Amino acid sequence: MSAPSDTAGHRQDIEAGRTVLGIELGSTRIKACLVSPDGVVLTTGEHRWENHWMEGHWTYPLEEVWTGLAACYEDMAQRAEDAFGARPGSFAALGISAMMHGYLAFDSAGELLVPFRTWRDTTTGPAARELSERLGTNIPLRWSVAHLRQAMLDEEPHVSRLEHLTTLAGYVHWKLTGRRVLGVGDASGMFPVDDAGRGYDRRRMDLLRELVGDSLPVDVAEVFPEVLRAGEPAGTLTAEGALLLDPSGRLAPGVALCPPEGDAGTGMVATNAVRARSGNVSVGTSIFAMVVLDRRLDGGPPEIDLVATPAGAPVAMVHCNNGADELSRWVELFAEVALAFGTRRTVDPDEAYAAILTEALSGEADAGGLLAFNTTSGEPVLGLEDGRALTVRAPGSSLSLSNFMRAQVYSAFAALAIGLELLDGEGTAPEALHAHGGLFRTAGVAQRFLAAATGTPVAVSRGASEGGAWGIALLAAYLDHAGSSLEDYLQDVVFLHAETHVVDPRDGDVEGFRRYLSRYREALELQRTAAATVNAPERPTQNPEEQHA
Repeated sequence: MSAPSDTAGHRQDIEAGRTVLGIELGSTRIKACLVSPDGVVLTTGEHRWENHWMEGHWTYPLEEVWTGLAACYEDMAQRAEDAFGARPGSFAALGISAMMHGYLAFDSAGELLVPFRTWRDTTTGPAARELSERLGTNIPLRWSVAHLRQAMLDEEPHVSRLEHLTTLAGYVHWKLTGRRVLGVGDASGMFPVDDAGRGYDRRRMDLLRELVGDSLPVDVAEVFPEVLRAGEPAGTLTAEGALLLDPSGRLAPGVALCPPEGDAGTGMVATNAVRARSGNVSVGTSIFAMVVLDRRLDGGPPEIDLVATPAGAPVAMVHCNNGADELSRWVELFAEVALAFGTRRTVDPDEAYAAILTEALSGEADAGGLLAFNTTSGEPVLGLEDGRALTVRAPGSSLSLSNFMRAQVYSAFAALAIGLELLDGEGTAPEALHAHGGLFRTAGVAQRFLAAATGTPVAVSRGASEGGAWGIALLAAYLDHAGSSLEDYLQDVVFLHAETHVVDPRDGDVEGFRRYLSRYREALELQRTAAATVNAPERPTQNPEEQHA
């Protein structure tokens, strides 16, 4: 994961098509990660994009998927040429990852029936409740089957024409290869999978079939993509697919692709958290923890999602809709303030984070009595159907930059901490957490406070900020190592010499966060009042770009 130094050797790998490419479509940016055959990051590329609020749903127009992918690929290829004097023309393997869940519905001609509905949608409450009761397991609002059932309950006309569903990663993979498949991790966020992680749960699929009757033109089991596990071949890049990625025509078809995966699974891979009792935390627009189980949790708390690793092992997922987005907006605001005070230059985002986040370290352990809510949307873990970002203080609270920033960081972890308490109650708490995401590029701040919030040692590996794009590149490289388990491949090949920094919880921080979280729980009614009284602007809105996606 360290910066490459063998320029000549890496140039030869690029020219010979021995490198591996991973691409992930995240909430605020599309990122490409080019790695050497042994998983070392050579270069990256990116393209920023925004979701749109259209007709009551969060969406990304599909034309922006393809313009964004092409721009991201070109950025990666140009950086490779600048650094190594060679532009990729082929790869040993390629992988696609994207935001999990959501609803991409197509008819028999392959035409999109309604605009893509993303994981941020919270319009599926009646369907999620009905399905959870009928199937006997938690079906979250954002799962694809909840979107499907809600469309039926709402009698949407497109349902009578629907032939297949997929996720964003599955859609891109389909267009690149012609195959309608999905990695088991991503598939487990569409519909529950079986204990072995080899397909959808047959008993629950039969229950769904009884529920939906003849509402669809095909059997409901045929609506979902074929499930594949890590290491299984998932098709090759077609000539049409190569042009979608690289309109210049310099990318050759025939590249092998791994099963497309969701961002949760690729985050687990990027943090080497795929063994039982290991866990990871991914921080971006949303925040979620994944804990690999040593036993299944059917009938567990409804706030916990039951999904799978890319290899099919059972996972408990604590997913919070609101992560570091509100924090990023404050950092951007303070950077503007610095400009207004006469710095006369634009502040680099990493520089801004380093300067302002570090202030939190000198704040009081409980943030001086300040209280922040990062809830820009609903938060199912907290029972909130809607939310409003707030910062409040009582008389006697100590308002300072250091306390303000500590409160903002604490707010990013508050809902997650509440969700992880439920896992602790089930006896399945992780032994340690591995964290990744751009927030951890500022060393020593978010990692320390996450340890305090969870009461668990937190590890950050060098390169963790590369996140899911690196994780899906590793899954693509794993195609040549499928004789080993995914756990052994990561431990013995990729992370054998990884630089990892572990932070243990500090007693003072733990106690301070405990006091903060107590005030947070007591003040949750503020969120319901704010959501009912503070209305959104009466115009279509876009979610601002977040620097640390």
